[in-house]
Amino acid sequence: MFDGYLTIAKRCPNCALDYSVFDVGDGATVFVILIAGFLICGGALVVEVKYSPPYWVHALIWLPAIAILVLGGLHFVKSTLMVLQYKHRAGEGRLE
Repeated sequence: MFDGYLTIAKRCPNCALDYSVFDVGDGATVFVILIAGFLICGGALVVEVKYSPPYWVHALIWLPAIAILVLGGLHFVKSTLMVLQYKHRAGEGRLE
């Protein structure tokens, strides 16, 4: 489904399905940012209230967590949105 990490291939190598009809746009990015932001901010607040560590400890904990959640989630969410577009035959809006 992907040529690179997030680059969508032209077509499926097995069934020749054309992937150019799928347009995920910024949807995957928005979902990942909102979910990761909720988890990271909630976790940082809990750690701050319970343990009150110095700021460098927060940076040591949360910067890698942000990178892992965002980079790990983008590939999964983008492919999920493409599959949902295919399953529900989503297309351009049409007036009848």
